[in-house]
Amino acid sequence: MKIVLIAIGKTDASYFTEAFREYTGRLAHYLPFEAVWIPDIRNVKNLSEAQQKEKEGELILKQLQPGDYPVLLDDKGKEFTSMQFAAYIEKKIHTVAKRLVFIIGGPYGFSEKIYSTASEKISLSKMTFSHQMIRVIFAEQLYRAMTILNNEPYHHE
Repeated sequence: MKIVLIAIGKTDASYFTEAFREYTGRLAHYLPFEAVWIPDIRNVKNLSEAQQKEKEGELILKQLQPGDYPVLLDDKGKEFTSMQFAAYIEKKIHTVAKRLVFIIGGPYGFSEKIYSTASEKISLSKMTFSHQMIRVIFAEQLYRAMTILNNEPYHHE
């Protein structure tokens, strides 16, 4: 199984890029991981929020493949502790045949089409973070989950 992270927009700040690269580099030891960055929609000032979400949704759908298990990173999703998230990942490693795909939406969230396509929704926090920070937080939590599953000393109860 491969884990894929799809996100709308680019990361401008080099420190976020470096942190993301650090954790995804560590992940390579445990499982295949891929990040897909979808460029920001142009001319958004001429679009309503709904139109922007629709356009982003179309671009997200183009990245999905048959057999993918899409999971939205959404503030209305299920919350986990790090230990629970590790158990979740372990279960998915054994049940998802091809790609476990986590998706970060644009500034207004997801279109209804993306919500209906998703298998699940997960929330990384009740707090709101920038999309650039969420990429790093997700990568760190995925790395943490893998160290938990391998009984390594990174995580402390």
